Amino acid sequence: MDELSAYALIALSAFLSATLLPGSSEAVLIGLLAAGNGEPATLVLIASVGNVTGAAVNWTIGRFLAQYEGRRWFPVDPDRARKARQWFDRYGVWSLLVSWLPVVGDPLTVIAGLARVGFWRFLLLVSAGKAGRYAMIASAWLHWPFP
Repeated sequence: MDELSAYALIALSAFLSATLLPGSSEAVLIGLLAAGNGEPATLVLIASVGNVTGAAVNWTIGRFLAQYEGRRWFPVDPDRARKARQWFDRYGVWSLLVSWLPVVGDPLTVIAGLARVGFWRFLLLVSAGKAGRYAMIASAWLHWPFP
């Protein structure tokens, strides 16, 4: 696979993984690193940007479609929304630093929109958490001895 394809793959995977669609951009990142496809720092940067962009879509859904929450087609089911609200109520905007977590992370970004968290504050906190996660994954993969 050429570098451009590797970068497009990680961007798409990271974006989709950050939306409410299922995905595992971490596995894609590790696969690309293992195969030597793309520069590690560039892969981390592109994954981070793609993932944060997906989270921004979630924030936008929460911010501008709040009146539809609870409807069958609303993208966050009530149980996940309840768990995300509990995190958000307990830790406030700082909970966005862990928006990369499975199960509650994506709904948390929707809840931030519902709670009308300012976009730039949202972007800063989500970017720090998501970029840090990708950097740690890449660093672990590149520096730990794997069989």
